[in-house]
Amino acid sequence: MTKAPASDEQLVELEKRIDTWLANELEESPVILDVSRDDEIPRRWYVRLDADSRDVTTIWLTLRQRTLKYETYFLPEPEENQLQLYEFLLRRNYELVGAQFGIGPENALFLTGELPVHAIDEFELDRVIGSIWEFVERYWDTSLRLGFSSRFAKDS
Repeated sequence: MTKAPASDEQLVELEKRIDTWLANELEESPVILDVSRDDEIPRRWYVRLDADSRDVTTIWLTLRQRTLKYETYFLPEPEENQLQLYEFLLRRNYELVGAQFGIGPENALFLTGELPVHAIDEFELDRVIGSIWEFVERYWDTSLRLGFSSRFAKDS
């Protein structure tokens, strides 16, 4: 049996805990560039991270009654080599812990995961942000070259 959904009071407490952790990390971590809240979607944060392989990576955190969902836009719909790219990412999913690649809106590729609300603490928030950053950095270049290889051939 799964745990009961978080009460409104628990969600308020978790929201404060996430706000505090993100504010501290924004001050201390050189990787976190910005943290903002969504005005229209309750309990949603946008965490912008500095990246080596691309300009920035933005992670969306959405606190719900049972989970903290986290996701990042990874790549637009590939123009070519779709099957090769999908196979590459599916094989990476086998190795990943706490996140997986998937096809989302507009056939774009996303990296997503969820954390049960009862497991949310500073260590897990750090693991989530760090893991998503690492997975994007690790697989971005290869995925970009697979899905948009003709654009790179022109540059050569």
